[in-house]
Amino acid sequence: MPKTEKIRIGHSPDSDDAFMFYALAKGLIPTEPFEIVHVIEDIETLNKRALAAELEVTAISVHAYAYVADNYALMPCGASIGDQYGPLIVSKTPMETFTGKRIAIPGEMTTAYLTMKLFQPHVETKTYRFDKIIEAVQQGEVDAGLIIHEGQLTYTREGLHKIVDLGEWWHEETGLPLPLGANVIRRNLGNEKIRPITSLLKQSIQYSLEHRERGLEYAMTYARDMETDLADKFVGMYVNDYTLDYGESGRKAVQELLNRGHKAGVIPHRVNADFVEL
Repeated sequence: MPKTEKIRIGHSPDSDDAFMFYALAKGLIPTEPFEIVHVIEDIETLNKRALAAELEVTAISVHAYAYVADNYALMPCGASIGDQYGPLIVSKTPMETFTGKRIAIPGEMTTAYLTMKLFQPHVETKTYRFDKIIEAVQQGEVDAGLIIHEGQLTYTREGLHKIVDLGEWWHEETGLPLPLGANVIRRNLGNEKIRPITSLLKQSIQYSLEHRERGLEYAMTYARDMETDLADKFVGMYVNDYTLDYGESGRKAVQELLNRGHKAGVIPHRVNADFVEL
């Protein structure tokens, strides 16, 4: 029997990633000669692991790609892209100004952080795990919070106010969608492995989109504090046509974000978005 090769795929413990990887996680599509091993971590941990090029395939923030582009190529599928919506800055009471305010962020390598710095360069920040940010705002540990993942849909029931939707702001600025999360694959695997592994991810996304109810049922096991209709809405926001392929506007948006990040001095060097061609 031919030997299988283990390919570790890192992704975050939330419903949209779970939905994407459903077919791979449940063995619903053949993966030979590869054996897929799922590594589940929060996004900032995955960003840091990517710096060390630990995993063969991983979800990362588009911002983090700037620091790992030498070792990883962008896969053309698996992206989380917000079309006129994205991370939110929320607070307990409406805020007129950010001057002198401290904002909880989910990590300095997240795309949410990069976008916030483009929106408001002079803010004081404090890093929290993404699922602890709402609580930090409620407890008054910070003046506002930068929320990602399901918090974007649940903040109102926690009694918080939206200050700005960064995906809306980005669209007003650029006319483009906001690319938040990406999947990347390690370059040293070589083309003979990169393309079939990338194809497996695309097949998995396609499978879930075609078997939405079953994919959603699996995703619900990762949906923190969300009932099915809310999880369905969240998955719909971030698993869409862009997830199967960035398309022209998605690819343009990635490059624009990296360019603006560099121009603003958040990213120290120029970065070219390099996509695997299927």
